[in-house]
Amino acid sequence: MAVKNTTQVLIGGKIITLSGYESEEYLQKVANYMNSKLTELSQIPGYSRQAQETRHTLLSLNIADDYFKAKRQAEMFEEDLEAKDREMYDLKHDLINGQVELERAKKEAEENARQVQTLRDKIAELEKELEELLN
Repeated sequence: MAVKNTTQVLIGGKIITLSGYESEEYLQKVANYMNSKLTELSQIPGYSRQAQETRHTLLSLNIADDYFKAKRQAEMFEEDLEAKDREMYDLKHDLINGQVELERAKKEAEENARQVQTLRDKIAELEKELEELLN
């Protein structure tokens, strides 16, 4: 069973105690993300004049926007990975078919070479018989 971690973080100038099953480093990373979003929003003209509730709503909307953009990007990566997996499957299938065809062609070439040699031997034998008949 995972161990629950508790750590203090600084968000928006206030010390907050966070706890969860994630590592302390992860919890600090989340706090740093929140601080960067707060800094980003505070640079927007008029943001600091908004009511606290409005600022919280804007912060939540920005975080939700980041979440949905990241989720869409992850979905696109998944789709790309699936397409590459299908392409790799098709390429492997083509490779196997090519190997089977190559083996078939090699066997056919060997059989043709045997037939050519048999025919050459027959020609040599017939030429020898013809020479004997002519002598």
